[in-house]
Amino acid sequence: MGQHPNPLTVRKADHPIEPLFLKRWSPRAMSGEPITDGELKRLFEAARWAPSTRNEQEWRFLFAHKDSPHWPTFFDLLAPGNQGWCKQASVLVVVVAHKFFSNTGAPNPVHLYDAGAAWQNLALQGAAMGLVVHGMAGFDYDQARTALHVPEDFDVAAMIALGRPGDPATLPEDLRQREVPSLRRPIEQSICEGPFAF
Repeated sequence: MGQHPNPLTVRKADHPIEPLFLKRWSPRAMSGEPITDGELKRLFEAARWAPSTRNEQEWRFLFAHKDSPHWPTFFDLLAPGNQGWCKQASVLVVVVAHKFFSNTGAPNPVHLYDAGAAWQNLALQGAAMGLVVHGMAGFDYDQARTALHVPEDFDVAAMIALGRPGDPATLPEDLRQREVPSLRRPIEQSICEGPFAF
């Protein structure tokens, strides 16, 4: 059976950071083996401790285990290209974010930003546990709202596939070639002291 490459041999930081940031990546090959409820709660516990404006904790996670009654509803939301590899996931998650401040009802301009922080916590915890955690935009947002009864005061933000690492050789050829940890541009191309000057 083939294995994923070790991200720590593929990626090198230009400045000293914790290895967990390099270890986290988004493979697609999963084994189809289940994730336990305890493991899933560890992922959501990590997300729980993300920072948020006024401690709003705007994120909500809707999920379905493979072979559960809810699985087809979640799976059918995915774009066909994502269905091809997500069929081996253990859990599918839809992330939604509350759009308004709970105490005033005013629009919260950073609700998606804060939900992204929770997603990152979950992703890092998954990397620490040796799990596959893959975020996705390739799904039907409108259908997710309807099928999962998401209220209008929440935005549908993203989907996540969770699973145990599998054999990359089981992926279609085009995805197999992409099943390596991606690199990043130098920080100098992402930062600027003072006004925007990129």
